[in-house]
Amino acid sequence: MTDNLTMPSVMLADRGYDADSIRKNIEARDVLTQIPMRKSRKMRVGVDHALYALRNLVERCFNKLKNARRVATRYDKTAESFIGFVDITSIRLWIRYLST
Repeated sequence: MTDNLTMPSVMLADRGYDADSIRKNIEARDVLTQIPMRKSRKMRVGVDHALYALRNLVERCFNKLKNARRVATRYDKTAESFIGFVDITSIRLWIRYLST
């Protein structure tokens, strides 16, 4: 599965991932980090807020998908049926979005 993935160019994460070891590991791979600093940090690094807003959008999408109990608890035994139900739930959310 990892053969088909491309190398990421940006890492979007929340304040929980603000650690020097994580930042050094990601920057060693030539990936741009967009992690807000904890308030206790002395050295401040800026964050592109427009790019960071995309993380919130994806997180809200996962939250809406998890509202479907079957997706959240993963009752399906095979990966194909689980992905199928995620597709059905996504289509249902998309239709609801179009109707508003």
